[in-house]
Amino acid sequence: MTLKNMLYLAALILVTAASIPARAEIKVGVSDWTGWVAWYVAQDQGYFRKYGADVKLIWFANYTDSISALSSGQLDANCQTWSDTLGPLAKGLPLKAVLVNDNSAGNDALLVSSRIRTFADLRRHTVALEQYSVSHFVLYTALARNGLTPKDVTVVNLSAGDAAAAFMSGRVDAAVVWNPWIIQIEKSGKGKPLFTSAQMPGLIPDLLVAQQRSIQSKRNEFIAMARAWFDTVAFIRTQPERAVAIMSRVVSMSPEQYRVFLPGTHFFDAAANVEAFDAASPRSLVQVAPNIAAFLLANKLIDGQPNAANGVDRSILDAAVAASSAMNRGARQ
Repeated sequence: MTLKNMLYLAALILVTAASIPARAEIKVGVSDWTGWVAWYVAQDQGYFRKYGADVKLIWFANYTDSISALSSGQLDANCQTWSDTLGPLAKGLPLKAVLVNDNSAGNDALLVSSRIRTFADLRRHTVALEQYSVSHFVLYTALARNGLTPKDVTVVNLSAGDAAAAFMSGRVDAAVVWNPWIIQIEKSGKGKPLFTSAQMPGLIPDLLVAQQRSIQSKRNEFIAMARAWFDTVAFIRTQPERAVAIMSRVVSMSPEQYRVFLPGTHFFDAAANVEAFDAASPRSLVQVAPNIAAFLLANKLIDGQPNAANGVDRSILDAAVAASSAMNRGARQ
């Protein structure tokens, strides 16, 4: 090969390389909740790579630390609840919900002893729960829907594990906890659910929330990540045992222990996400936000009314759905 040809070939390689868009890494915070641990299924099964998303999952043992990391700009996106996103939105932080991972559909519950059969029986009893957490919101909603107010019960602030222990030992007659404590209490015969998150559909959405500037600079990567999520949900539904094996390893539990989380987790596929981002739907993020904000404001957990509509960006979802639909049409032709 002549020197001239070698130089021409080198120039061609450089031009070709320059024409290939560089992938931008997305730093995503993940915490110990089934709908978020599922991102490791996407990683394990190669779905990020399949769609060209360079995703770095960053594990947070302390969930609240992940919220702070996103709000301070250390992350491109974070897995967090809608209720924990409304606070930063009320402060005007430029965050956007771009995907719904799941809704709690029974994984959170108000458990009562045999002496409490109705909500009227719950009056003047002590309820153990993690104050101002999702558990507190579940109690707040349950009371409001059954003719009681927070003043009708006494709340004792305990971590979920300690609340379950207090209930099991008989120190309190009611507790709001999440799985695996729900299953453990039911199996012990010492308590039963009086109200669960399955009775408040749409009110406990678990999300992927992103920095606005990251959405703008890494848009294609976010679209690819959403498409990877659709594959992940399909995998969990069709191969739940394999999915459980992957997720249980992440949190150092046995598959048997972890399996209890799946029935109470309503994973959101593309269709469910479209509904959640449709402002006209009664279960959409925008429509359920006032109920959540009312709880936060009543307990002085946020400063001012958040603009929920401003905290939602459905463009990533729409682009991902369109791309997946186009691929499916091509595969059928």
